[in-house]
Amino acid sequence: MFRIGVVGPAPSVERIIGVAKELDQEIELIPYTYQETREVADIVRNHDRQMDYWLLSGFIPYQVAKKIMPAADRLVYIYSTETSIYKSFMELVYAHGRLLERISIDMIPATNIGEGESLETLKATVQELFVETIGADTESEDLLRFHLDLWEEGKIDGALTCYPTVRDALEKAGIPVRLMSPTRIEIFQTLRIFFEKVKTSYYKDTQIGVEKIEIKDFDVIKEKMEKTYQVQYLELRLKETLIQLCEKIDGSLVDEGNGRYSIFSSRGAIERELQALKDKARYLSVEADTPVSVGIGFGSTVLEAEIHAHRALQTSKKDGGQEIVIIQDDGTLIESAGEAEELAYAYRTDDQDILERLRDAKISVKTYKKVEALVQKMGWHQFTTKDLAAHLQMTERNAQRIVADLCDAGLAENVGEEAQHTRGRPIKIYRFK
Repeated sequence: MFRIGVVGPAPSVERIIGVAKELDQEIELIPYTYQETREVADIVRNHDRQMDYWLLSGFIPYQVAKKIMPAADRLVYIYSTETSIYKSFMELVYAHGRLLERISIDMIPATNIGEGESLETLKATVQELFVETIGADTESEDLLRFHLDLWEEGKIDGALTCYPTVRDALEKAGIPVRLMSPTRIEIFQTLRIFFEKVKTSYYKDTQIGVEKIEIKDFDVIKEKMEKTYQVQYLELRLKETLIQLCEKIDGSLVDEGNGRYSIFSSRGAIERELQALKDKARYLSVEADTPVSVGIGFGSTVLEAEIHAHRALQTSKKDGGQEIVIIQDDGTLIESAGEAEELAYAYRTDDQDILERLRDAKISVKTYKKVEALVQKMGWHQFTTKDLAAHLQMTERNAQRIVADLCDAGLAENVGEEAQHTRGRPIKIYRFK
């Protein structure tokens, strides 16, 4: 059973848990309430080891938790839309029996409320709308002062706030106010999607994972050693290091001979201990004084995981080793796994038009997907061959050839030139079509 910490003001937590019971999931929800948003950091920090996931009542507590959490994918928050504002405004009008023409509101930027057309309906209803955007570092005292100042200056007839403490203080001051909170349907939809994510992560976590590790030119290393027992000692040291790794991931080691090893475990254990694998690979490289290639494959069967691991290993060897390559069950290839320059892309496609273009231009699907993934990751609207060469660790001549082929295939185009500071030809600028 998964343990999920539900964090928010007491009324919000109570509503969330109440709606969650309707979904009938084998999930344990543990409530954690707070008065001030800054308390979220201590709640998550002190109880994180006991929780599989965290469910935050809104975007602001989510932002606070995200700052201290190493894995943001274990955090989910109840997503509010402008519907919650309209609901709160109607409740405010109904409670006072008249249309309030001038309103102050503090809102969350993550919902895009207040931008574009999100508040157009409310703006068309009232004469004056004063908006204050809040963030993770916003203090409730600042929001209270925002609303109070407008009230004391006679500029507003009522207020809408996201903070329960601000709502309580404004009510005490005699100001018409309502707390904006997600609607029941918003909570229900978030929980439904979240619980599906939890179940999916469980199945992914238990997938079969295979690590293939290869010591480069191991036969050459053995030939250079004068004594047989020196080779045996080296093999023992290498094997001891890999057995230590197996202990960490509950894995099973298979010695395939001649510096090749396979470790069988689960996807979840391997992903959690990726840093340990990197450390052991570096140690093996130093011990054997040669590059070490590592390929990891995930799959629903042992055969599928082994095939993916073998392909990943071949990619690692082509790149010169020393980098971990992963191929997931859906065919996604991840290079430099666990590093800052990690790059994920698919090495296959079912788009027949693209396949034909690539075939005519003699470009592999993998190369095209790799370049496309880099451009998307870096957020480049335009790029140069120098950009590609620097980030893909290839020569500029090779990058020029790839881009020229992509242009011939009609997948990229030259959109301009960039003058160099030194003498020489201008640098061409490209973009994907």
